Amino acid sequence: MSLLSKLFGARPKPATAEPSHKAEEYNGFAITPMPIKDGPGWRLSALIQKDGRSHTLVRADIINNLDEAAAASVAKAKRMIDEQGDRLFG
Repeated sequence: MSLLSKLFGARPKPATAEPSHKAEEYNGFAITPMPIKDGPGWRLSALIQKDGRSHTLVRADIINNLDEAAAASVAKAKRMIDEQGDRLFG
């Protein structure tokens, strides 16, 4: 960090959701787990897509392991698809 940024309070960019695992097909939907770094752990998040429409699922759950967070994100997305189906988009 440069001296000027220290003086003027520049802050590092927050962690953003980026695809860390491959998309998975489920009942005609594509689920891409996208856990978000949150402190020492990972917040559950996934992108759900179908027919050009998308929905970003973000949950308060935080898991310490990235792979476990990705798996849990997919599981939550599947449950949401089972409960809401196409109503997710609208």
